[in-house]
Amino acid sequence: MKIGTPKEVEAGEARVAMTPDSAAQLQKLGYECLIEAGAGAKADFADADYEAAGVTVVGSADDLWSQSDIIAKVRIPTDAELDQLTADKTLITFFNPGGNEAGLNKAKEKGANVIAMEMVPRISRAQKMDALSSMANIAGYRAVIEAGNNFGRFFTGQITAAGKVPPAKVLVVGAGVAGLAAIGTSTSLGAITYAFDVRPEVAEQVESMGAEFVYLDFEEEQQDGAATGGYASVSSPEFREAQLAKFRELAPEVDIVITTALIPNREAPKLWLEDMVKAMKPGSVIIDLAAEKGGNVEGTVMDEKVVTDNGVTIIGYTDFPSRMARQSSTLYATNIRHMMTDLTPEKDGKVNHNMEDDVIRGATVTHQGEITFPPPPPKVAAIAAKPKEKVKELTAEEKRAAEVAAFKAQTKQQVTLLAVGGALLLAVGLVAPASFMQHFIVFVLSVFVGFQVIWNVSHSLHTPLMAVTNAISSIIILGALMQIGSGSFLVILLAALSVFMTGINIFGGFMVTRRMLAMFQKS
Repeated sequence: MKIGTPKEVEAGEARVAMTPDSAAQLQKLGYECLIEAGAGAKADFADADYEAAGVTVVGSADDLWSQSDIIAKVRIPTDAELDQLTADKTLITFFNPGGNEAGLNKAKEKGANVIAMEMVPRISRAQKMDALSSMANIAGYRAVIEAGNNFGRFFTGQITAAGKVPPAKVLVVGAGVAGLAAIGTSTSLGAITYAFDVRPEVAEQVESMGAEFVYLDFEEEQQDGAATGGYASVSSPEFREAQLAKFRELAPEVDIVITTALIPNREAPKLWLEDMVKAMKPGSVIIDLAAEKGGNVEGTVMDEKVVTDNGVTIIGYTDFPSRMARQSSTLYATNIRHMMTDLTPEKDGKVNHNMEDDVIRGATVTHQGEITFPPPPPKVAAIAAKPKEKVKELTAEEKRAAEVAAFKAQTKQQVTLLAVGGALLLAVGLVAPASFMQHFIVFVLSVFVGFQVIWNVSHSLHTPLMAVTNAISSIIILGALMQIGSGSFLVILLAALSVFMTGINIFGGFMVTRRMLAMFQKS
């Protein structure tokens, strides 16, 4: 079968769904690869690069659509492109099935199979095909770069002979894939970074990247994002008010705001209102990554840069991934290639559209003349984090009762051990000679004392304590030294071996202790 990639017809779109590297991998699956002339030019992939990778360069879009069994592209297909579909073709692209009813119906009429890359379920096995995350990752990174391009200061703080430059303060609203990419880029550039998300489970991720998570003084059980496929859910009106109050508090302090909040198939929630924009300092920058769905910021204009009366720049560009076309194309083409790997289990160049497969079924929106959107929940659902059980706070009386009970239990155990040990000593004393019993009692007491000392030591101190104990316990070297003067060669030999082995124990014990203590010293 032939897989082809046409040139994107959307104005300003620079990405391409096939790269020379991905084409080489697709050919290993048994496919013949085609590409429209100039399709990769805006992403810096020349036709000669494709030809060198064994790809056939086709002169026109019509020829490519007619010759290809599988069409891989980036943007939502136009009516003219959908007209090119037939019942024996498969289309793999972003499709927006939730807001593209006309496109779904047209694909159904044509009988074509359509795989929407944004519908890949967010389960572990499908991460390699998650094109939404790939593009969101680039958008988050590029948002920070775009903010820096429009911000009049350094991100990092500096103290120079010419004066002191304070670090920029960046607030990222939404800690999904795009938000985390923005956080990572911002912190790496040296900015003081704050982040907010309605999902409490992302706080640890945010803090692990060096940012500060913004908590609300609000008690409400939020739904775990894992239970909704990794996306945020709609918040209650009370939570929203607490959220807006916190943003009003932060607005005068932050220099850059990056908003990423989107809920699937809904208009973007308004999170940064006009009064917050007016409260920001002149020269501040807002990047609204939700501009395509109406924006999170009041005043955002889709695909434009607006400067407010108080000097705040609001950027509503929707083509951040396309502004890094080569990188975006490489990642998206890899997502497509992984999807084709799942569609070609036999690696024989033939599509096996297995609708029993969770990933393929979830991403398929039309199949054999039927609309299959929305898909059923995947058999392997994302595991939501279990809420932490709150430990009941004990009263003073309950704590005292617990301590008394623990003391009684410990005392009972020790008395039992002593009684059993005493009985055993008495039994041995009835049959053993007096000289043996003197040494045996000293041995038993030594074992008892040593056990009690070691047992009560914290686990973290066991290794250094053992090292010192080995050195000190090697006092037995004295006995060996006293026997070296014996008249028996065998006794002298055994005594010499004892001195050698206990010497290793002594010096080794102190050496290990010294090296361990050095680990906790600055120099």
